[in-house]
Amino acid sequence: MIEQTVADLYERAVRLGGDRTALTQGERSMSYRQLGENAARLVNAFAAVGLGSGDRVAFLMANCMEYVACEFAVARIGAVRVPLAVLLANDDHVYMMNFARCTTLVYHEKLAARVLEMQPQLTTVQHYVCVSEEPGRVPAGHLHLQALLQAHDATPRAAPIDPEDLAGIYFTGGTTGRPKGVMLSHRSFVFTYYMELLDFGLGWHETFVFATPLTHAAGCLLLPVLLRQGRCVILDHFDPELLLGTIERERATTTLLVPTMIYILLDHPRRDAFDLGSLRNVLYGAAAIAPERLKQAIERFGPVFTQFFGQTEAPMALTSLPRELHVVADPVRQAMVLASAGIPTHPTRIRLLDEQGHDVPEGEPGEIVADAPNVMSGYLDDPAATAETLRDGWLHTGDIARRDAEGYLTIVDRRKDMIVSGGFNVYPREIEDVLFEHPAVAQAAVIGVPHERWGEEVKALVVLRQGHCATKGELIEFVKSRKGSLTAPKSIEFVAAIPVTNLGKVDKKALRARYWSGRTRNV
Repeated sequence: MIEQTVADLYERAVRLGGDRTALTQGERSMSYRQLGENAARLVNAFAAVGLGSGDRVAFLMANCMEYVACEFAVARIGAVRVPLAVLLANDDHVYMMNFARCTTLVYHEKLAARVLEMQPQLTTVQHYVCVSEEPGRVPAGHLHLQALLQAHDATPRAAPIDPEDLAGIYFTGGTTGRPKGVMLSHRSFVFTYYMELLDFGLGWHETFVFATPLTHAAGCLLLPVLLRQGRCVILDHFDPELLLGTIERERATTTLLVPTMIYILLDHPRRDAFDLGSLRNVLYGAAAIAPERLKQAIERFGPVFTQFFGQTEAPMALTSLPRELHVVADPVRQAMVLASAGIPTHPTRIRLLDEQGHDVPEGEPGEIVADAPNVMSGYLDDPAATAETLRDGWLHTGDIARRDAEGYLTIVDRRKDMIVSGGFNVYPREIEDVLFEHPAVAQAAVIGVPHERWGEEVKALVVLRQGHCATKGELIEFVKSRKGSLTAPKSIEFVAAIPVTNLGKVDKKALRARYWSGRTRNV
């Protein structure tokens, strides 16, 4: 059993790193020693205002070096981090901070106007800490993070922490209702970090470009990179030119992308203008990737891709598809592998269950249930949802998958996204994967819409590639030729864009709303 805490791992990384560069952002950089000193100063600053073990600290900021030091400091005092996605609305942030009973909010000056707007509604927040290079931009009554660093010394101070203590509260995407607060212990995070080192192909002295939010999945990769004495190159937003240029300039070895970002890079007109020869590992996940587009990415960028599949309730990964398994000599097997989510991570156990809770035969669809050390402690203040999700020691994910003879899992769909048409189960992801094979299709989303006779019928929303054309009938016949008439879309709508959540996933709740509004159900 792992008896370490997040703070223990940060201490180890800083001790080993010394004067090596740990963080880079633009023209700024920070050594491992400076990272440790800044965290120690913040620990003393937080203690001076009464922040201590068990307090919840919300983070609302774009990617920056200060985020890393703050996360380190929060871990050392035994407080609980509550990361917030910048792209969410103020109402969502207010709900999350009040629900989690956050006592402190750390935010970037660029979001000061939004914070001031929310402040009267935040019932538990007592301390506001603003990250700003300019003291004059810090709102009255708010603490200035840079001033705190100057005002306090780096004398080490740490609270006693048990591995089972709460380390973070991460909110789910809320695609089916109010987001739930997922409680994650120090043990959960520590196992996640070690699992990433084992299953994600992270080596010593990586140069890792962070272009996705540190308040989301990317944040769980900071410590593994630092533990291997790597350098974290931080971008405050994703831009294809910026990312490609940064990889070339910094000779980056690794990065993390969501599938939509990979599609953007593939379709970028200047993608071949950059030298990406140093890049050896592109982690991708958080949403399903179209196998045809993944094949194109491998052809363009090489066999550098590592997939991970997980959910907030089990940070980062329950399965992974390492780089070495992306390329198979047999083209038929290759197609099957690229459509899969890989194999269970170490030492995760996975079963596939039918609706009666029985294990399904090989090749049949069943719900993924998992037993792993990184599984959540439960949902904050929601014992009913916790009991429904954590049953008999197994996490019920709500994801439907098939397993082949070699143990590869292929995600069929989310249970809640499954379409029931005339009593038959139709899995949107399988149809989307076929649509992505059509050369004219850039993006696609499949949903169920109301049908008087069949309950639901299959509808596809499609974004065409620039310079390509296709008719609705052509695409329907394209799917029918591969999947049959039962699952082929009955209607297709061409759209300019498909909405995504702040996590980069297709927002099917928003897509369904047009068709199910005013009805008693929304499935």
